Amino acid sequence: MKSFDRPYLIWALSYAAAGMGLGIFMAMSGNHGQFITHTHIMLVGFVTSLIYAVIHRLWLPSPSRALATVQFILHQAGGLAMFGGLLLLFGHAASEEQLGPVLGAASIAVILGVLLMLVMVLRSGAQAHGVDAAAGRNAATS
Repeated sequence: MKSFDRPYLIWALSYAAAGMGLGIFMAMSGNHGQFITHTHIMLVGFVTSLIYAVIHRLWLPSPSRALATVQFILHQAGGLAMFGGLLLLFGHAASEEQLGPVLGAASIAVILGVLLMLVMVLRSGAQAHGVDAAAGRNAATS
């Protein structure tokens, strides 16, 4: 099964470059109107994706392919919609009334991604615990 650690790492580093680029642009222009967007790109995009890469690498050796795919898509699509919406909002290209539904849906997608990651981690722990318990019983009866 394909692991999601590498795709998450690639996305994380891409978000880091985008967030840092936005930060440099704000510093050079003296206009810090996108600082909220910058913060979201760095935290939701870079940090969270990097943490998900580590979780996949260290704790999810074989998650449900369907669940992992849905979780990955929810996080990335939600993050991208959030960042685009924030760029438009704080760039004064669209109003809060126009972007509210987009930002709301994006936020829900991101939090659903967190909850699905929690489900995968809990399932992985239960499977590992079951294996450890079985190994312990086998060792005790030997």
